[in-house]
Amino acid sequence: MRRPSPLAPTGLGVALLLGVTACSAPTPPSASTDLTPTAQSTAVVDVVELSVADAQADMTAGRFSSAQLVEAYLARIATIDDAGPTLNAVIALNPLAASDAAVLDAERASGRVRGPLHGIPVLIKDNIDVAGMPTTAGSLALASHIPKTDAFLVQRLRAAGTVILGKTNLSEWANFRSTRSTSGWSSAGGQTRNPYALDRNPCGSSSGTGAAIAASLATVGVGTETDGSILCPSAVNGLVGLKPTVGTVSRSGIVPISISQDTAGPMARSVADAAALMNALAAVDPTDPASAAFAEVGPNDYAAGLSTASLQGKRLGVLRQAMGYHPELDARAEGALQALRKAGAVLVDVEVPTWGQWGQDEFTVLLYEFKDGLNRYLEAGAAPVTSLEGLIAWNTENASRAMPIFGQELFEQAQAKGPLTDAAYLKARANAKRLAGEEGVLKVLREQQLDALLAPTTGPAWLTDHVLGDHFSGAGYGAAAVAGTPSITLPMGDVGGLPVGISLLGPAYSEGELLALAAAAEKALAPRRPPTLVSSSGP
Repeated sequence: MRRPSPLAPTGLGVALLLGVTACSAPTPPSASTDLTPTAQSTAVVDVVELSVADAQADMTAGRFSSAQLVEAYLARIATIDDAGPTLNAVIALNPLAASDAAVLDAERASGRVRGPLHGIPVLIKDNIDVAGMPTTAGSLALASHIPKTDAFLVQRLRAAGTVILGKTNLSEWANFRSTRSTSGWSSAGGQTRNPYALDRNPCGSSSGTGAAIAASLATVGVGTETDGSILCPSAVNGLVGLKPTVGTVSRSGIVPISISQDTAGPMARSVADAAALMNALAAVDPTDPASAAFAEVGPNDYAAGLSTASLQGKRLGVLRQAMGYHPELDARAEGALQALRKAGAVLVDVEVPTWGQWGQDEFTVLLYEFKDGLNRYLEAGAAPVTSLEGLIAWNTENASRAMPIFGQELFEQAQAKGPLTDAAYLKARANAKRLAGEEGVLKVLREQQLDALLAPTTGPAWLTDHVLGDHFSGAGYGAAAVAGTPSITLPMGDVGGLPVGISLLGPAYSEGELLALAAAAEKALAPRRPPTLVSSSGP
């Protein structure tokens, strides 16, 4: 099953914010939906740790087709997500995935290949609209909400030739319902489990995407973040996760938390795969107000030069303010720093003078923006419940199903807020951006002439706890989330068998530079270790 994460003024809940689910429970492949591997299939496709480049090369060489690749992933979903370890990461399958793959195979046979993602299966977080599939945000209240049009980013993915395989579970309402929620749980989908240790938490509202891609249930996945919901699940699931500059990836057709901080982004098993997906996601969307600034910068080829990327002479600022809450994590980070230094990086210890001072203002902003944005999304999409006030009433009336573990304190706090013209909101928004951005990470990057800041992403996955909620210890990504600037996490080893990551934070629209730094760091750090689906990591 799955469920939401708590929102603390530190941004953890928000970090898990943008996560949402689609239908009520993972739909297992069945003959009625034509999703099971067919008897006609002859190719044996090993999808475990399969990269975008390798999958594309195999399809080009005719070793297998996109349709056979889709069948292989569906078989794996049936085997380890619906049965076996029951990761419960996929909340809904696309009934058109097989036919979409067949169309793309026909295009390939005719000589048309749309690009590096042609025929590649992708899983989408279920707070993102896919036409004809439910978008539930993990809530039973939206179980019958079926958008008629694709989100802008889904249109982009289809144009790039991807196959939308299905949707992933997430923390209900992207961890913005209760102060005591549990990450990866939703009333519509239940609890998603961490594939590295099934009793551990997958973190963040993009928990389903994190667990699914770590367990090779699709080639790549899309998550969303307000404050940590891409980076945290990527880190604890041994993935690369990129949170772009706000506005670089369209938010149209995504269940919102915050117009100031929300963004979608790639989650993948390698930097190269994340870059390939980012090339499809990044685009100017005239209907997204934050896209106007990106239009002045223009898209980048995020995959260019990754193979030759180097850390030689790169100045990286070490944020020790984001350390000190887990001794073993600190020890792993010190080893990673030594490896980066050996690879040629110049490491400089730095301090953000406003560290953590933006927390309360950020929380105020999120309450205001959640109410405003959600009401707009629900009404425009003709959802079965069309306002936050209506959702509060629905949850109360259906408490035994909707709130068996935790309540809706954040809903109630947000409902009490006024419009976005309130002086309190405007002041909090200005303060948060200033403290995290111009007087925070951007100030340090500029004055120290740094290529990026770096810090441990977060601690190892905690035990999932439906009584007390999440046990979040600390993180290094919050400033970039509030400032609206990009950040990326990549694996740096493990603590007690549980993956941990290191994050790079950069100035606005530096995704290309961060991906290049991450590609070089990927070569220097401990390699990603695939999950073993063990039941427990120990005491």
